[in-house]
Order: sequence, then C-alpha cells, then structure tokens
Amino acid sequence: MILDIGTFEKTLNTEGVRAIGVDLGGHKVVAGRVEGNVIRERFEEPTDPSRQLTPVIAQVARMARELGADKDTPVGICIPGGIDAARERSLMVANFEGWNGLPLRRMFEDELGQCVAIENDANAYALGEGFAGAAKGMTDYVVLTLGTGIGGGIVVGGRLLTGAHGIAGELGHMVLGHDEPCGPGCRGFGHLEAMCGADALERKAREMGLPPVLKDLWLMRDPRVTDPRVTDPKVTDPRVVSLWDLALNDIARGIATLVHILDPQAVIVGGGLRKGAGFMELLEGRIYRYLGEPFKQTMNLCSSALDTDAPIFGAAASALARWSRSSQ
Repeated sequence: MILDIGTFEKTLNTEGVRAIGVDLGGHKVVAGRVEGNVIRERFEEPTDPSRQLTPVIAQVARMARELGADKDTPVGICIPGGIDAARERSLMVANFEGWNGLPLRRMFEDELGQCVAIENDANAYALGEGFAGAAKGMTDYVVLTLGTGIGGGIVVGGRLLTGAHGIAGELGHMVLGHDEPCGPGCRGFGHLEAMCGADALERKAREMGLPPVLKDLWLMRDPRVTDPRVTDPKVTDPRVVSLWDLALNDIARGIATLVHILDPQAVIVGGGLRKGAGFMELLEGRIYRYLGEPFKQTMNLCSSALDTDAPIFGAAASALARWSRSSQ
C-alpha cells in the first residue's frame, strides 16, 4: 500500500513497469494502462446504470482486460468510498447500494484471475496530483473532488492521511447541513455530498421542475449568459440562481473549514462540477467570505492539472505495490 508521495513517485518511475488503473464512478468508469510514468492508452464508458455489484464488477474486468491486464500487469481500482486499513473490504461506498462491508478486492480479483488492489478514489486522485499535477513538489495539500458525490484526499508531511481505520479524508461527509439524506452507501444526514454532489443537485433540479443536466443548469445560472441553447425565460429563472448560490456557498464553507483545520499549501479541486466556465472564480470568492485571518493570505485554491488521469496514476501505483509484495 502506497502512503507517501516519494514511494509513489519511485514506483511509477521504475523503468519497464506496467499496470492498469481503473476509476470507478457513479456516472462513468475511466481506465488506463500506465507504463513507467505515462498513460499509454485510456478509455471511458458510462457506468452500468444499475450500479449493482455483479454487472459493475464484470464491466470493470472487461475494460481492464481490453487494456492488457494479465499476470504481469496488475489492476488497481479506485472505489468511491471508504475502505478498511488493509485495503481489502469496503466500509462505505457512496451511491452504490448494497456494496458496504464486502470483500471487494477479492471479488474483483476472482473475476479477473490476477492481482488486484483497491484504493479510495479521492486518495488515489490526491496521490496522482502530487506525482505529476497541481500539487507536484508540495508536502501538505488537500484534494476535493466534485463529481457524482464529493470525495477528498489529504496529504500531510508528504504522506497520505488514512487515519486509525483507513478511512480518514472522507471530505464529502463533513456535516454542514441538517436533515439532507446522504446516499444509500452512507445513510447519514446533513453531509456535504448530500447537499451539493452531482446526484444531489440533479435531484433538486428535478424537484424544482428544472432540467437535471448540470452543464445546462450552470449556463442558466447567470442572466448575462448568451449561449444560444439557453432561452431568456430560463436564464432569468430565480430557481437556477438559488440552486447554484446554495451549492457554491456550501462547498465554500467546506473548503474554508478544511483550510482552518489543516493550513494546507493548496486546496486542489477536481471533478466534473468544477469545469463550468467561471466556477472556480466564483467559488474562490465565496471561500474568502468564510475565512478568518490570517488564512485569507495563505489560502491557495487550484484546479486539478491531471483531471481524470490523476486517479489512474494512483490506482496503478497501488496495484504495483500489492503485486510487488505478492511476488516476493
């Protein structure tokens, strides 16, 4: 198990090594073959819409095989939720009902018939950004991923923060709300993910009679938008403005809290939500509203440099570490 950036970088820079990294998300699966420190081939497809265990495991296994997984090419899989300290069993898998408490590593390994490692998706993302992305050269930083759910990874002193039970860094489960129900894998209330993860925002949009397509909703947030797909009545709909105002404020409160507690060199934001034009600028302004002194001078907000490649690197390195141990 790779816990520090130095070991991670050494692993991926070893000449001739090869591994498959798979990032399993609620909306899509991204897979890539890493050779040395380069992703040689990658592709993605929508996650099986059932999000049920058997078809999703089969989908991931098929994609890994298509990329060349074999006995000398291990597979690392990023899981959207908490896993135990031994990286064997799922503890809380957000947005995938019925996945909690399962020996997921062994189940994926049985399907593939070769060495498999699992890692929390946001932890892998954080390691990837430290290896070759926005956090390269940093020793203390936070990664927050805004996607189907909300994930996070924390690096302190050059080492990934995993906690006593392996599940530290579940930033999407900061309790900043009240009675908002979290996903079926969590069953908690008031969590940041339940307030402004993509699934939560799309659900709110449907309840408000708005189109549940976030990229279109983002275009509709501002009456100055001139995109031809957006009609004037929708542009001025105050419900759209309210939806995004609440989401931006909630995310900003979460980031400000992390800055106050951890004093990082940077907070790096990844995931699909942050890609809307002007999103990061608007978010940064909201964060400053909540920061106290002297954090307003030290806060450094960055956008992910590697995007969907970051967790691929992290997953591949985790697979190589487990494969190396099992081969000894």
